[in-house]
Amino acid sequence: MTLLTLVRHGQTDWNLERRIQGATDVPLNDTGRADARGAASILAGGTHDAIYASPLLRAHETARIIAAELGLSEPELAPGLREREFGEGEGLLVSEYLERFGDWHAAVPGAETLEQVRDRALDELETIVRASRRRSTPRAESIVVVSHGGVMRALLLHASGGTIPRDGDVLRNGEVIRFSAEPGSLRLLESVAI
Repeated sequence: MTLLTLVRHGQTDWNLERRIQGATDVPLNDTGRADARGAASILAGGTHDAIYASPLLRAHETARIIAAELGLSEPELAPGLREREFGEGEGLLVSEYLERFGDWHAAVPGAETLEQVRDRALDELETIVRASRRRSTPRAESIVVVSHGGVMRALLLHASGGTIPRDGDVLRNGEVIRFSAEPGSLRLLESVAI
């Protein structure tokens, strides 16, 4: 078994404005850096073997802060864990997005579906888990993965059979969610908000 601890990146100015970031590369703000340190303090009680991050700046910087706080090596990039592409919705305020497209499940030109996000994220996690098994330590591997709200939402829906999160539930910046992973299986263990 591999323990996967997913962390949502720290806050950005666009999060504060409630603006849809998607694949737009927006950096952390000072609160976001504090979110990263807060997530690191939650993780400090355990042993972690590696850290991976989405290549988008906000996730990569969050992972670098966590790695420094925990004494881990530089984060490895995991492209399949980048945020959902929102197509024509990127850059809009949430209120503008909902007014223009109706809801989060609407077909938006150029946007990925949550199912597409789930599938690429699961493929990426499987690659990470396979790499951890090749290291073959005598105990279970524990890996930190820094990603995005849309990716974590898709994985939570998958692991919970569609029961969580509910529509309208918000994943907080710096939120920590633990899964156990075995071949072909992702099981939700717990969620901790900072």
